[in-house]
Amino acid sequence: MEILANVLVALVAALHVYILVMEMFLWQRRPGMSFHGFDTEMARRTAPLAANQGLYNGFLAAGLVWGLIAADPTGFRAQVFFLSCVIVAGVYGGVTANRRILLAQALPGAVALAAVLAAR
Repeated sequence: MEILANVLVALVAALHVYILVMEMFLWQRRPGMSFHGFDTEMARRTAPLAANQGLYNGFLAAGLVWGLIAADPTGFRAQVFFLSCVIVAGVYGGVTANRRILLAQALPGAVALAAVLAAR
């Protein structure tokens, strides 16, 4: 179960690296604009906000990677904390911005957190 938990945590971390890249570096290019369905002007106007969001997603990914490489109990605690942050951010984003964030962010975080707790 520990291997499955680690794989799920790594996948959630990779998801947040992907979001970082989309929001910080590709927001005003075709992949970034299609990510949220924005036209060129909307992407230009929202680029600073997206970059800020991307940076926060990078911090979530970094925290999850730290949780994977740190010895216990620190590693376990970091995984629980950062997965909880992922879930809260996903629920908030799903309620305030776009419901699909619930499935794309909160659900994977919750599944990974359940696996981490079950592996303990």
